[in-house]
Amino acid sequence: MDGEKTTIPAVSVALRRGDRLLLVRRGRAPSKGLHAFPGGRVEQGETLEDAAARELFEETGLRAGTLARYLELELEGSAQDHFYRLTVFRADHVSGEPVAGDDAEAAGWFTLDEMAGIPITRSTLAAAREILTGESPASWVGIDRDA
Repeated sequence: MDGEKTTIPAVSVALRRGDRLLLVRRGRAPSKGLHAFPGGRVEQGETLEDAAARELFEETGLRAGTLARYLELELEGSAQDHFYRLTVFRADHVSGEPVAGDDAEAAGWFTLDEMAGIPITRSTLAAAREILTGESPASWVGIDRDA
């Protein structure tokens, strides 16, 4: 029907190591060139948790401990006929160093201060601030919820 948008389920993982979070620089749309939590689309028949673990491993070579649901956002897609329903998971780093893979151009650990100086999606920065400081973003409403 005219005006209806397709919902594409997607996931990301906010992986924490001390005062740092793991970010990847996106190599493809949406958000190409911007830093964000590792993640991507959920494949047919996959649970959200399985998709999050798979995407984390494909993009960084890392595996997470227990994944905990943290946040759900609706993000505009690059085409006007769809949007992403992004489920963000939180997890603690277990071991290993990230190696960029799949559609990630780079991967690394960033403090909140370092995040302020890199190209990063606003929704990632808002979530990172809340995770690392415990402060809720002043307004999740009004954030340009780019993937």
